[in-house]
Amino acid sequence: MRRWISQGSPFEAEFGYARAVVDGEWVHVSGTTGFDYETMTLPADAFGQCRQALANIAAALAQAGASCDEVVRVRYYLLDAGEFSALAPLLHAHFAAARPAATMLVVAGLIDPRLRIEIEVTAHRPGGFGAP
Repeated sequence: MRRWISQGSPFEAEFGYARAVVDGEWVHVSGTTGFDYETMTLPADAFGQCRQALANIAAALAQAGASCDEVVRVRYYLLDAGEFSALAPLLHAHFAAARPAATMLVVAGLIDPRLRIEIEVTAHRPGGFGAP
């Protein structure tokens, strides 16, 4: 049983992907940036972008019947490794209970030059096929 979750981002329609895919017990959340999809605004700094990306991820997980506590894998894509320590408190607040396997990659650039961070997660949701 596969279900797609959208957050209304124009990027989803333009590039042909879903914010998240629920596949049985698993939720795969696409690389998520700091855009506020309701206003299509983007904070200028990595901290603001990270906070919004985590809010977007939490919202997608909630639509899938899961939460950050069920995240088993997280990947961070950062432009500047020096910004990671400032983001650590936000990441800890969202993932400390789950303690997911994590990877951080420093990349030369993301799709939009304004982007400072992109985050993708995989969660194992409680209840599996019976969850919403």
